[in-house]
Amino acid sequence: MIAEIELISELKNPLTQEKAFRKLMSLYKERLYWHIRKIVISHDDADDVLQNTFIKIYRNIDKFNAESKIYSWMYRIATNEAITFINKRAKSNNIDISELQNKMIENLESDVYFDGNEIQLKLQKAIATLPQKQQLVFNMKYFDAMKYQDISEILETSVGALKASYHHAVKKIEKFLTE
Repeated sequence: MIAEIELISELKNPLTQEKAFRKLMSLYKERLYWHIRKIVISHDDADDVLQNTFIKIYRNIDKFNAESKIYSWMYRIATNEAITFINKRAKSNNIDISELQNKMIENLESDVYFDGNEIQLKLQKAIATLPQKQQLVFNMKYFDAMKYQDISEILETSVGALKASYHHAVKKIEKFLTE
């Protein structure tokens, strides 16, 4: 916790900001990339959204008030950037989000950066059938093994609602996988 307070202090100090930001990026780049990648599916899109996320973090670090952990704040920015990206992509293609996600999953099969097998592909298809919030909760809990309290800070939702969303997501995925 003390290291985080020091890092935030360095990020807000113009003399140490650049070095601290590089440190922040090295600490969280991979975790944020995979979080974003689960939402936008494509490697190239995830890279673009990650870059936008770090730009937004850099520009808004002075607004970070340390009421939550810095990674929760960054995950919230990354989540919002990824959702905004998907919404814009769906709107520009004149399709709804679920149709876009199905297309993205189809593209995943030919993605050179996806090294998953048939079972992983089927799981991704099942996740794509979930409402957006359930997808987020499932990915954060199942793949990232995040605690409900941390997810609550990121998504700004109660722990009880998150547990219900996760439960419903698991049931829907189980049903999809057994059909």
